[in-house]
Amino acid sequence: MKEVYLDHAATSPLDLQVFEAMKPYLTEDFGNPSSFHTPGKKGKDAMDQARETVAKILEARASEIIFTSGGTESDNLAILGAAWANQDQGKHIITTKFEHHAVLETIQYLEREQGFEVTYLTPDADGLITAEQVMAAMRPNTILVSIMYANNEIGTILPIAEIGKAIVKLRGEKARPVFHTDACQAPEYLDLSVEKLHVDLMTLNGGKIYGPKGVGVLYIRKGTKIKPIMHGGHQQKGLRPGTENVAGFVGMAKALEIAQKNKQKESARLVKLRDQLMAGIQKRVPKTYINGHAIKRLPNNVNLSFLDIEGEALVLYLDAQGIYASTGSACTSASLDPSHVIVATGRPFEEAHGSLRFSLGRSTTEADINYVLEKLPPLVEKLREISPVNLSK
Repeated sequence: MKEVYLDHAATSPLDLQVFEAMKPYLTEDFGNPSSFHTPGKKGKDAMDQARETVAKILEARASEIIFTSGGTESDNLAILGAAWANQDQGKHIITTKFEHHAVLETIQYLEREQGFEVTYLTPDADGLITAEQVMAAMRPNTILVSIMYANNEIGTILPIAEIGKAIVKLRGEKARPVFHTDACQAPEYLDLSVEKLHVDLMTLNGGKIYGPKGVGVLYIRKGTKIKPIMHGGHQQKGLRPGTENVAGFVGMAKALEIAQKNKQKESARLVKLRDQLMAGIQKRVPKTYINGHAIKRLPNNVNLSFLDIEGEALVLYLDAQGIYASTGSACTSASLDPSHVIVATGRPFEEAHGSLRFSLGRSTTEADINYVLEKLPPLVEKLREISPVNLSK
């Protein structure tokens, strides 16, 4: 049976170049970077070089790069760390209703348990938030704004540079509000210059870019007030204690380097396949709607709502045909609740419940797209015949 992996937004395979870069630090140069002996120095040198590589790509300073265990930890450090460090100046946070749960649930914790006030911005039907919306929500006590660069479920690309520029203009010489963006879905396709984006904090994740799982980055602009959320060591300026994962850091840097080097060529290739898949499904399957912006979307993202069926059931039927997709974020894939992202864009419950995400990647071919277009329509038809949510039967 043919297999087609179309869940790259959830995670990606490890690039062989990344694996080769990591190998020496797993088996040979395994010394603890905090140790003063030669093996330890080798580890420290490799870690420092990885930090330099990431900084160069982000147009940042090496001292502004913190390695973490992934996107979720980076989001937690950014939000909790900035909120705690700046709460003497205010306790108001601005975010959106369709952030990744690593952002939403962390902010909701601050709101529920620590008395912070939160404004949740509503995206339009295409999943866009404007700089004007953000500015209109500002208060004198706003200390943090957290808005994702590109949505992980529907693929809409947010105007982060415009929002960042407006925030910089508003605050003038002040250090707040701090501006954070979760950019985990961006490195394969979008510019990561923190100077052009005007962000103070930016989250990245190795597992989304053909790098090692369990490794992430948090960019922290110099001068940004932030407190640690973990304790127990001096590593990484005390912001991320614990023995450093040298092999993981090296792999993260290499993966980011490859992603940014190939982003234009790969984006152009995937846009053609993405559009072919979207048009093909809409032509073959009635009562199907595209979620997300038609143009301002990630090159690899196809998110559709199929009326009168449950997205989870379609995922299982596709899996039996060797086609691997998802109903949305991998972090909530076990939940049967409709996508909070699609609900936030104003879609009714029925459309949100029947949503499906295909996320293409480097291995995706035209033959893969044709295979999906062959297998998907009869599966949808079959599910509509037996579906308990089909109101038109």
